[in-house]
Amino acid sequence: MTAACPACAAAPLPETAPTATVARPDLVLHLPDIHCAACIASVEAALARLPGIREARVNLTRKRVLLCTDGRDAGGVIDALAAEGHRAQLLDTDLLAGRDSTGRDLILRIGVSGFAMMNVMLLSVAVWSGAAQATAQLFHLVSALIALPAVAYAARPFFASALRAVSAGRLNMDVPISLAIALATLVSLMGALEGAERPGWFDAALALTFFLLIGRYLDHAGRQAARSAAAELAALEAPQALRLRDGHEEIVRAADLVEGDLIRIRPGDRVPADGVVTEGESDLDRSALTGESRPQAIGPGGEVSAGETNLSGPLILDVRRAGADTRLRRLADLVAAAENQRSRHSGLADRAARIYAPVVHLLGAGAFLGWWWATADAWHALDVAISVLVITCPCALGLAVPAVSTVTTGWLFRRGILVKSHTALERMSEIDLVVFDKTGTLTTGELALAGDPPDHVLALAAGLARGSAHPLSRAICAAARARGLSPAPVERLRELPGRGVEGEHDGHSVALGNPGWLGLAADSDETLVALRDASGALFAFCFEETPRADAQECIAELRALGYDVALLSGDAPAPVTRLADALGIARFEARMSPEEKMDWLRARRAEGRTCLMVGDGLNDTGGLAEAHASIAPGSALDAARNVADLVLLRDNLSAVPDALGASCGAVRRMRQNIWLSLLYNAVSIPLALAGFATPWLAALAMSSSSLTVSLNAARRIR
Repeated sequence: MTAACPACAAAPLPETAPTATVARPDLVLHLPDIHCAACIASVEAALARLPGIREARVNLTRKRVLLCTDGRDAGGVIDALAAEGHRAQLLDTDLLAGRDSTGRDLILRIGVSGFAMMNVMLLSVAVWSGAAQATAQLFHLVSALIALPAVAYAARPFFASALRAVSAGRLNMDVPISLAIALATLVSLMGALEGAERPGWFDAALALTFFLLIGRYLDHAGRQAARSAAAELAALEAPQALRLRDGHEEIVRAADLVEGDLIRIRPGDRVPADGVVTEGESDLDRSALTGESRPQAIGPGGEVSAGETNLSGPLILDVRRAGADTRLRRLADLVAAAENQRSRHSGLADRAARIYAPVVHLLGAGAFLGWWWATADAWHALDVAISVLVITCPCALGLAVPAVSTVTTGWLFRRGILVKSHTALERMSEIDLVVFDKTGTLTTGELALAGDPPDHVLALAAGLARGSAHPLSRAICAAARARGLSPAPVERLRELPGRGVEGEHDGHSVALGNPGWLGLAADSDETLVALRDASGALFAFCFEETPRADAQECIAELRALGYDVALLSGDAPAPVTRLADALGIARFEARMSPEEKMDWLRARRAEGRTCLMVGDGLNDTGGLAEAHASIAPGSALDAARNVADLVLLRDNLSAVPDALGASCGAVRRMRQNIWLSLLYNAVSIPLALAGFATPWLAALAMSSSSLTVSLNAARRIR
């Protein structure tokens, strides 16, 4: 048996534990296996032999090592520790702590601009109250000392974005914003230095910066909801694994695992690959991937996915998929695609914003020239021009759709619904007919024995079924166990591929299998198995699929919301009819090929219906692609998940009405935001051109519209 800590037996204990700390570590590694002072000595000794390591200190309590290096790559350090028998992984402290560096930076800039704005406003009150010339100039200069560094720091995101756009030969929303802030600040500085007897605009520049930063932070916070979901999935990946070779453990990178490798999963470890348990029993925490909070028992033959956490006992896993092929990695890729999800409405908003930028500059230039010609007062003309630049900023229109889209996508993901397509929300809001596949979607996909055969017949069938791994044989054994029956003793069991199982019971030949093989005429609409007992009598067993526990509730909720529901299946008419009757679905079709499902959906489109297809199989991929919108369960085949617009990460059909309701609410808010933005501009632009809006009031009005749009996007979805 391999020791839990390879260093404990060999490394001498240090006389005193080091207490110094690394002042500014550039690498932080997590060491999951260390637990004693000998581990500390072994790790630090291994690191001391590496070139480029200036200082290394191990924190035993937090199981971390802090490194000061000369630009050393983390991969080489991790490999060196693995060679000494220590697992290590790069620790992203920001990610694990849930920190958001961009959000923190925006909040800091909001604080600086808000603090400076309040102080400059206090000084402006003194000027507006009739301060004398010398006093007024002093207050203007003090305001300049506060405003200049505050604007330079707080407005940097706008300046940097505008500079990148202009350098690339294009305009974006930040160009007029930056121009308005810079003009208001520089013109105010000139007036302060010259001692001009006119109000400065430092407060307007700071107010514009302050309110715009708040709007930008709200937009960022909404996007972070979806972005953090992908980060959480990425954090679940275990970078290393304990591979078993000739009875010994070796530490390898998880990406280097291949199908057929045996790996050991210790209690507390995250599973590094998909596979099947060959030895050991334990409990798994699957909440990160399935949303199920209760630990699930696992034993030999159980399937395990990368990212799940082993809780109680050691397991030996036979690797089936590793690296980029794991379910976790595929899920992370889907989430990354969902983060870029944008509704079709966003194209309109982006085009409007691109048109707005040159229009804003033309309006500003026209306002300056017109007022200068009319009044011969360049200062007043510049005042009006700055007000126009500020008040016509298209930030609210730019936020109208993306803010709603990102907030809704994050809300759905937290409820186990992954939005993949960039137009899914809009198309989902237009649905009026929901079409379901049967097997694996509305049913569990497992067959159960129907009817009530006599006990002695069921016991004999179970005795024969023990000799087969066929799903129908398992269903017979399960039915016998549920009734408390012991399988009848059957000897000389022999399975005949494609036919069934035969054996001897009380010295007589008995058989279980294909009805045609045993001479029983079968109804083609039913799933049948025939039994021939010792007397030669024949009995028929019928099977039916078990409806999902949440299927009836899902159908009822959809009907209550006003949606029509249909069922399309490739199964025989009898089981399809039974399921449709049980779930209250009036419109259903049986024995449909994939091509016929697509034709049926095309016919509904020709009727003016917009269909949502929900399916999980390879035969559903055509229908999923043909439908107006599509959903695939998380258990669906890869082909179905790749085609679908939405994927249900949780095994719960109640997510279907949730997704429809959230999509309708999202599109309503998108339209509300666009109309709010257009209404604001229709009112504010004439006021600014007429000279009724000062720069400060323009900043407040424009920022208020952006805040209104962002807050409307963040409203409770359902």
